[in-house]
Order: sequence, then C-alpha cells, then structure tokens
Amino acid sequence: LSQSLAQSRVQLGSGLTHGLGAGASPEVGEGAARDSIDRVLEGIQSANMAFLTAGMGGGTGTGAAPVIAQALRDAGILTVAVVTTPFRFEGTRRMRIALQGLQELKDHVDTMIVIPNQNLFRIASPRTSLADAFRMADDVLYSGVRSVTDLMVLPGLINLDFADVRAVMSEMGQAMMGTGEAEGEDEARAVTAAEHAIKNPLLDNVSLAGARGVLINITGGPDMTLYEVDAAANRIREEVDEDANIIFGSAFDESMHGRVRVSVVATGIKDFNFDSS
Repeated sequence: LSQSLAQSRVQLGSGLTHGLGAGASPEVGEGAARDSIDRVLEGIQSANMAFLTAGMGGGTGTGAAPVIAQALRDAGILTVAVVTTPFRFEGTRRMRIALQGLQELKDHVDTMIVIPNQNLFRIASPRTSLADAFRMADDVLYSGVRSVTDLMVLPGLINLDFADVRAVMSEMGQAMMGTGEAEGEDEARAVTAAEHAIKNPLLDNVSLAGARGVLINITGGPDMTLYEVDAAANRIREEVDEDANIIFGSAFDESMHGRVRVSVVATGIKDFNFDSS
C-alpha cells in the first residue's frame, strides 16, 4: 500500500486484520470494508462518478467491493465497476468465489465491466513477459475509462456533459469497452479503428448486440474528415439496439495526424453470463 501512486490511501480494516490481509476470505474482506467505510468515503462524497476496480476471487476484492459500491450509490454517486476474474490455473474454488462476488456486486453498481485474466492469453505471445501482459490489460482499462472522462473534461469538437454520461451508464448492468486506432490516407482507417474497438479480445464473449446505451469518442488529427466520423459511428451503430441511446463526442489532437482513434463504451448488454470461465 505504501508503494501506491494514489494521492489518498486507506488501509481497510486495520483493527480487524492487523494489516495481514483477508486470507482469501470474502467475509473478512467485507468486514474490513465495513470497518473502514467512513474513511473510504471521506474524500469522494462530493464526487459525481466513481470507478471501482478490483480483482475478484480473493478476500478483499470479492468481499469489500460490494460494500464500497453500495455506499457509493447510497451517496448518489454514479458507480462503474471494472473487475477481473482469476486465471484458470488459480483453480475452480477461486473462480467460484469470484462468480459469487460478481453476482453480489452487480446489484450495487450502475454498470459493470468484467475482464477475465485468462483472456490475457489472447493478446500475449510465448515471449510476452508477465509484466507486459498485465500492462496490456491496464491499457485497455485505461483507454475505456479515458474515453468516458475525456468526453466530459477535455475540450473537443463535440463536447458532452455529465448528464449525458449518466443517461447512458446509470442502472445499465453489463457493459463492454474497447479502443481501436488505425492510420492511413483514406476513410477506411476510421472503420478499421471502429472494428478494433468493438472486438475487444479481453472481454469474454461480449458483443455490442442489443446494447441500450453507447458512448462513442472519435479522435483524430486535423486531417480527420466528416466522412470518416460518419463511417466509424455508423459501423458501431450497426451493432447495437436500434433504439439505443447513442452519445457521441469528437475531438482533434494535433499529434494524431494520419491516425484515428475510436473508443466505445456500450451499456445495457443482454445475457450477463457469470458461468463462463
């Protein structure tokens, strides 16, 4: 905890666990979170939106995440969970605990994105280091979260406000996120970037089909054209429910000459499958 780069750090349940961890027991993790919930909320009660990240299957993530999520929503904060499930080599017991934790967590968040650690094998090669593999997963999470926050806080060609984001993400259940980037001299690059965004290899058999809310953020250099933006947005629109609430934003980035980046966050996806491993 002392090595964390976060500005605010809270040790959960120091009186309960004495700093020795939860011992892979969700019950201990839950107790630790309840013991420290006031301190957790001290710095964020004035927030409009919170991202809750955790690894499910152990004690702290599985037990504490639902407690903290419930407290956030009780405070009126839009709560988005981005969580992982265990590797297959960690065994069926840990996976079973993770799935039970997901079942509980989903009732206390507005939107939840689940990334199985096992899917890191889809983007890694035999020569990929362990650190690089996790960094790839971090980059996907970072890009998805950034696609939401950039729409609200960065000046762009088409800006959105928090009310737009809340409309898409409030009480929407399962979600997916993805980012794609492509370069070239014609509008095909925008469609290629959109294709990469909607086919996130880290997500477990999740598609945009039937999504009821979609955030689309398209960023490019000064050479990005109206036709490119139209092509990329329409490619994504083809995948979602015809009545989906689509929130669109776009920005220019001088450093992206010749490139286009498309980020998608889709919410309200049907058939949340907790049994998939």
